Amino acid sequence: MQLWENYLTSVRFEFERYKTLGDRTFQQLTEADMHWRLHQTDNSIAIITKHLVGNMRSRWTNFLTEDGEKNWRDREGEFENPPKSKAEIIAYWNSGWTCLFDALDHLNGSNFDTIITIRNENHTIIEALNRQLAHYAGHVGQIILIGKMRTGADWISPSIPKGGTQAFNDKKVNLK
Repeated sequence: MQLWENYLTSVRFEFERYKTLGDRTFQQLTEADMHWRLHQTDNSIAIITKHLVGNMRSRWTNFLTEDGEKNWRDREGEFENPPKSKAEIIAYWNSGWTCLFDALDHLNGSNFDTIITIRNENHTIIEALNRQLAHYAGHVGQIILIGKMRTGADWISPSIPKGGTQAFNDKKVNLK
C-alpha cells in the first residue's frame, strides 16, 4: 500500500468515527434536546450541526479546484435559524458528511500532491484534511457534551463507556 493510500484510509476511518459518535449521540436525543442551549448565547446541537454542514459543503465542494471558502457560504448565518425537526437536522448532518466522503472518494495517487486553497492559503491535501478533521472533532465533542448534559443518568456513551475499558479491550484485543 502506498503512503498516500494508507493516509487516506486512516483519515477516512477517523472521519467515519466522528460521524458515528455524532450519530450515536443524536439517537439518544429528543427534538427539544437538539435545540437546547445552556445560555441564550450558546450554540445548540442544531446550530453546531448547521455550522458543520456549512463548513463541509464549502470545503468539500470542488475540493481540488476551488478555494474551500466559497463565496456562497454564509458562515455567520450558520449560527441562526437551524433546521427545526430532528429529522431535518439529521438529514442536514448526513448531507454534509456525504459531501466530505464524496470528495475523499476522488482522491488518488494522481491528484494527491495537488495544492488546494482555503481562504487563499495554500494547503497540501494532508494539511487540509488534518485541518478539517481537527475542526470536526472539536464540534462533535461539543455535540457529545451537550447530549450528555441533556440525557443525564440515561446517557449511553457513544464510544467506550466509563468503567468499560477492560471489557472493550478484552473484546478487541488480548492485552493479557
